[in-house]
Amino acid sequence: MFRCKRDNISIIAGAERRLRGHRPSTVDAAAAMTDADNIDVHNVTPPKDFWAIRTMIIVVAAKTAKAKLISGGKQPKARIARYLKTTESQLVEGAKASLLLRGIRCSDAMSTVLKDMRSVQSPHAKMLSKNNMIVPFDDAGQQSLEFLTTKNDAALFAVASHNKKRPNNLIMGRTFDRRILDMVEIGILQYRSLSDFGGLPKKRLGSKPLLQFVGDSWTADVSLRRLQNLLIDFYRGDPVDSLVLSGLDHVMVFTAADTGSLGGGGQDMRGPIIHQRTYYMKLKKDPKGGKAPVPYLTPSGPDMDFKIRRTQFASPDLWKLAMKQPAGVKAKKKKNQTTNIFGETIGRLHLEKQDIDSKTGKKSKALRLADRLEKQEEKAALESELGREEAEMSNEFKQAYGFAPDDM
Repeated sequence: MFRCKRDNISIIAGAERRLRGHRPSTVDAAAAMTDADNIDVHNVTPPKDFWAIRTMIIVVAAKTAKAKLISGGKQPKARIARYLKTTESQLVEGAKASLLLRGIRCSDAMSTVLKDMRSVQSPHAKMLSKNNMIVPFDDAGQQSLEFLTTKNDAALFAVASHNKKRPNNLIMGRTFDRRILDMVEIGILQYRSLSDFGGLPKKRLGSKPLLQFVGDSWTADVSLRRLQNLLIDFYRGDPVDSLVLSGLDHVMVFTAADTGSLGGGGQDMRGPIIHQRTYYMKLKKDPKGGKAPVPYLTPSGPDMDFKIRRTQFASPDLWKLAMKQPAGVKAKKKKNQTTNIFGETIGRLHLEKQDIDSKTGKKSKALRLADRLEKQEEKAALESELGREEAEMSNEFKQAYGFAPDDM
């Protein structure tokens, strides 16, 4: 049995002692969760595993304790405090995990899309096999997505569905601060899975892709700019400071093509169509003798053609808050350093005024000999000048008095 308190939720020892013989009912667990956080039990499917229920209760209790702590309440229990510490933001975040879900109705083709997305994003992707009663663009559906992403510690999500109104539908989105940030609904027009490229080389597990976006629409259209940002967030993998060329093994190309016609089967093809192509890349030596290796591309899949159906982007204030970086991450500006167009760092040094005239250094033998000769020449020139002046004065004296000074 479960015992619910006002400030926290705990499991009594008797239930744990009787765990082997009896599992608590999911109805009691859901009722305890409803008592703690006032959530709708009918919108959340309670798990059948006891420890999953226990983890869910800790998450709900942590959410309640955090809200009370923000509003000036007392400190949470030690277990809740440890859980809250694990969910705090960090200066350097790792790779974002993605949660792949099946919608209310999901065809086999859309299930294949989710499986391929899991293979491409592995090991940072988790796929749930059961269908979920979730409509992402409704408030109740967004609350369910926020709950599932928080429980699975995933910042990205994708929901695949298929119905008559929106066939081959895929909704991609992400969260910020445990809330929905933005979502994009796309309709898949054509798809080739990884199994269609059997026998061809595939990317390595956990390798980072090269992403290329072709077309002017990626910069001209606001929706495509946000979609580009979302796709980069989905497929970038682990954040790194530097790359090794030998670690690059696949390229993902997204081409935006404008069209204004209706496709076959009555499908609306108006608006930009995005062609996603994935290639395996093999770096080989340049036959022309260059230092940089030459990439050889081989189609490896998955390939997809899709168009945008609906979007829900964040407000400017929320987007600005999500883009804000902490002061510890920003690189400090280095004074008196600039970078030119060639990527070279140029530094400027500020020195005190130097008195070069008073500085003396060790002179070589040749310089000492040159100084001696220069002094001798100066002395000889001075003596000759003095002798000439003395002779002129003697002549003037003789003209004035009729005899020379030496005759006295």
